[in-house]
Amino acid sequence: MQIFYTPDISDKNELPEEEAIHAIRVLRLSEGDPLLLTDGRGFFYKAVIIKANPKHCEIAVRETIKQSPLWNTDLHIAIAPTKNMERMEWFMEKSTEIGIDAVTCLLCRHSERKEVKTERLNKIMISAMKQSQKAYLPTLKGMMAFRDFITQPYDGRKFIAHCGVVGEERPLLKKIYKPGENVRIAIGPEGDFSAEEVGLAMEYGYEPVSLGESIFRTETAALVACHTIRLLNQ
Repeated sequence: MQIFYTPDISDKNELPEEEAIHAIRVLRLSEGDPLLLTDGRGFFYKAVIIKANPKHCEIAVRETIKQSPLWNTDLHIAIAPTKNMERMEWFMEKSTEIGIDAVTCLLCRHSERKEVKTERLNKIMISAMKQSQKAYLPTLKGMMAFRDFITQPYDGRKFIAHCGVVGEERPLLKKIYKPGENVRIAIGPEGDFSAEEVGLAMEYGYEPVSLGESIFRTETAALVACHTIRLLNQ
């Protein structure tokens, strides 16, 4: 059954207009038809349509179901948004499907993009959450300066994945990370983090890591990091 995103379901027995239009005009649902809803905070709701109106689709919740946590660790990826937003959108979609708790957009010295609009990215994450049948919507945080992010306290392991220099040895993420640990991973722009940024991160407890022998694009590196952590925790 298709899932509908209803973040205000506890206060309002009505589908958001965008979801109502899809349910009534696209799927041709009518009064009495069943719906499966999620608030993005861990709950599913079985409901039925009371009033089939594309602007004000009234519903009645029949059952509330708490989705069991899909993982027991916090995974937070901080990524410098790509110049081509389609690549960033691809990462948001795939990381939501795989399983991620939070994404922060980083403004770095070599960033190709200085600002980002989060509305469309949020919509992509919502769609991916519904498609992958999850009841948890990852948190998306807008652009934050590298220093502001890196100096924040965090209860868990902190890694910075960077290309490094020829001959420099950095441990593989999959070798140094221990399953069960909360983790933040910083992923730099196409031009990589600056030496000063790497040094600052290390001052605040970030451990340099490698994601493998290949040099990845930003969004690929972020997804590899995300998948590595989820796979190690299975």
